[in-house]
Amino acid sequence: MKGNATLVPVELTRIYIREMADLQIIELTEIGGKRSFPIVIGMVEACAIERRRSGTEAERPQTHDLLANVIRVLGASVARVEICDLRENTFFANVVLRRGSDEIVLDSRPSDAIAVGVAIDAPIFVAEHVLATASVQAAQPSLPFAVDEDSESEDESESESDLDNEEGPQANWWEDEDASDEDESDEKS
Repeated sequence: MKGNATLVPVELTRIYIREMADLQIIELTEIGGKRSFPIVIGMVEACAIERRRSGTEAERPQTHDLLANVIRVLGASVARVEICDLRENTFFANVVLRRGSDEIVLDSRPSDAIAVGVAIDAPIFVAEHVLATASVQAAQPSLPFAVDEDSESEDESESESDLDNEEGPQANWWEDEDASDEDESDEKS
């Protein structure tokens, strides 16, 4: 992370799943604030996040479950997930582990960091400079938005899962007016 950047707590508020595309979108929203922004992620990570969020157990440990188990067995815990930088429209993240009084910082893609964090209910933070930039980009559709991976998405069938128990945050450019409000957690395993 850049110097002593201020970390802002955020929560995962939505998952947009496009079943016929490789890229999915998660939305992070500032806790106690109004800023939010999307991160484009892969289908595997989106399904892992949605599965854990909905409480659906897999028959065998999935990759993010395995990593969470390894961390625990080695005597550490996930202290937090940090979305720490945004460079050339790509987000960067860390999984911060705690073992005793030591903190161990692991470089990660945001999608993997969030999937591991969701698996064990770890808090998510975003560096202030990242939140400021990403939320402005999200509010202005003419600006490119940042991604987690290098891939292209086609405009296929999509659904969304609201994770907040409200009507959702303010309308954002990545929302499709025709997107289904139906939660698809029953279809994911």
